[in-house]
Amino acid sequence: MRDAYHEELDSIGDGLVEMARLVGSAIGRATTAILDADLKLAESVIEADQKVDELQHGLEARAIALLARQQPVATDLRIVVTSLRMSADLERSGDLAQHVAKLARLRFPERAVPQDLHATILEMGQLAQRLMAKAAEVIITKDVDLALQLEQDDDAMDLLHRTLFQHLIDERWKHGIETAVDVTLLGRYYERYADHAVAVAKRVVYLVTGEHADELQQDTQTVTGVEGA
Repeated sequence: MRDAYHEELDSIGDGLVEMARLVGSAIGRATTAILDADLKLAESVIEADQKVDELQHGLEARAIALLARQQPVATDLRIVVTSLRMSADLERSGDLAQHVAKLARLRFPERAVPQDLHATILEMGQLAQRLMAKAAEVIITKDVDLALQLEQDDDAMDLLHRTLFQHLIDERWKHGIETAVDVTLLGRYYERYADHAVAVAKRVVYLVTGEHADELQQDTQTVTGVEGA
């Protein structure tokens, strides 16, 4: 019975990794679709989101069944509860990738992104994909140090988001209101996607240590400060 129980716990972890890989691929393909006005690719991203939703529903069902049957405590309880929260973050990440693809579909055959912002959006898409790949690695390895690095990596996304906004408020903006709205939405989608990748990593920190990532970082800074004194 215990072997079956731990196999079920492991399967929940495997499901989270698969979700992370799917939504990582989705944001990469959605970025290509929005930049190239690739309708076929956009449609494939939109349709593929159903798989992410199905994985989340299956993971939730297994987690709730474990809670009901096994009544886990301590670390096992943290695994189940934290996994439910991570699955919600990953599902939302998939939705955000789908939003990018839907915008590509909405503007087809035109391109939603002006050429002078192409490089910025491309960089945001690539960074989002890297962040989610790292989140998947954190789920697999339970590496707390790597998990804490994600928040620092997310600073780059925040910088890109601010850069995008600076273009929008520049008096030399010449692409009109509709494009400004599209670019504003895109920037928000990528910024929120990155936030969800960071949230997944933070939840792994809590799963492993029993402490929230922010508290752990504060403790580390305090110890470092004492040693430095």
